[in-house]
Amino acid sequence: MITVNTPGSWTYVHPSLLHAKWHGVNPADLVFPFFLFAIGLSMSISWAKNQQLGKAEQLEKLLKRSLLIVLVGFLLNWFPFYTQSLFEVRVFGILQRIGLSYLLAGSWLLLVGNREQLLIPLIVILLLGYWGITTLGGDYTLEGNLNNKIDHLLLPEINIYKGFGIRFDPEGILGIISSSAQILIAYLLGLQLMKYRDNLKQFLKIGSLAGIVFLVVGALWGLVYPINKPLWTSSYVLYTSGLAACLLVLLVYILDILKIKSWSLPLRVFGMNPLFSFLLSIILVKILATVIKIDGKGLYGIIYQTIFQPTFGNYLGSFVFAITMVLIVYGAAYLLYRRSIVVKL
Repeated sequence: MITVNTPGSWTYVHPSLLHAKWHGVNPADLVFPFFLFAIGLSMSISWAKNQQLGKAEQLEKLLKRSLLIVLVGFLLNWFPFYTQSLFEVRVFGILQRIGLSYLLAGSWLLLVGNREQLLIPLIVILLLGYWGITTLGGDYTLEGNLNNKIDHLLLPEINIYKGFGIRFDPEGILGIISSSAQILIAYLLGLQLMKYRDNLKQFLKIGSLAGIVFLVVGALWGLVYPINKPLWTSSYVLYTSGLAACLLVLLVYILDILKIKSWSLPLRVFGMNPLFSFLLSIILVKILATVIKIDGKGLYGIIYQTIFQPTFGNYLGSFVFAITMVLIVYGAAYLLYRRSIVVKL
């Protein structure tokens, strides 16, 4: 996510590190759904620990954490706070989508629990229902989709993202339906991992089958219901969940069956503090680009143009700049890792 979000220049970015313009999937379009997938997997562990709590206490914890994530996302959009009025800030965003999706997925789990016979139909209903309402209420174009219509009903135009040429937010409110289903898919797969933790070869069979089925169904569904990240279509959910499931199977095979773990330190470092790492990367970019300026130019662009671009060229320099940002954030996350400090909400 840091690599995708922090190129030296948006003019010089390799196509694989750019999001698909509308329909379709580039490697960059896998980052966010994989993040949600990881949330679902972790919930299968954390929620098992909370089973001794009453429903009211579980709901209180769910609401508190979800709303804190949403608030942090809003403040991140506003930062640095002196550049715009509070009432002009974009309302939605990545953390807001995560917080609201987590809230909705957690609410479903409070209702149905860990019962697979209820979770599976619930996921199907969410994905088919989202397909139905987005199809009946609009189309799959930038101008005519239902997601944007609802956001414009709820919010003033100034509070909606404008990076698509028109006011349209790819993390708008309606998409939490399908993104919560993605969390539940991962949660269900996480339950299987916990169930077969003493028989991981059996999990590999289940996970591989699930991944392949999701991939095939998502791709076929995409022929009539386009795979689209900004709309977070149900076909996109299945397709990316299939890829995430296959990656999980591969990691379990390498790390837990073959016991090849020496290479995995960066995964453990970032995995211990993903929220901190993401927030730090965005704050660093904003400070370098908008807070620290020399002769009216942001330090972010100056560093790229005076060091990375002359040394490595346009595209490679932009990429190396992004990798440098990853390493800087990694260094901070590593310090927390060494001290066993977990920054969480």
